[in-house]
Amino acid sequence: MRDPYSIIIQPHITERSVQLSYGDHRVTDEKKLVRKYTFRVSTSANKIEIKQAIETIYNAGKKKKSGDGIEVATVRTINMNGKVKSRNMRPVGKKADWKKAIVTLKPGQMLEDFGV
Repeated sequence: MRDPYSIIIQPHITERSVQLSYGDHRVTDEKKLVRKYTFRVSTSANKIEIKQAIETIYNAGKKKKSGDGIEVATVRTINMNGKVKSRNMRPVGKKADWKKAIVTLKPGQMLEDFGV
């Protein structure tokens, strides 16, 4: 198994990802609230590795009890193409391609130190 910190590169913070991390505003019960978090991940990582890495990173140092700790429900991945950079109407280069993962937690769970 690879190092979890080489799989998860960093949280991907945008206005939309912050809104997803708050959950659905129509749900009033905190225990039923489903939250989604967005991360930049390694381009070679698959969904199973991403799930295990998130659970390992955020459950580190916690005692394993039933219902204690973070459990990932689903992982969705998106391959993002790097943008072409230009100067004076001429293409100069291209930014690197990268991979984004949207991680959905089980209802009632949240990440405290996501970066928001």
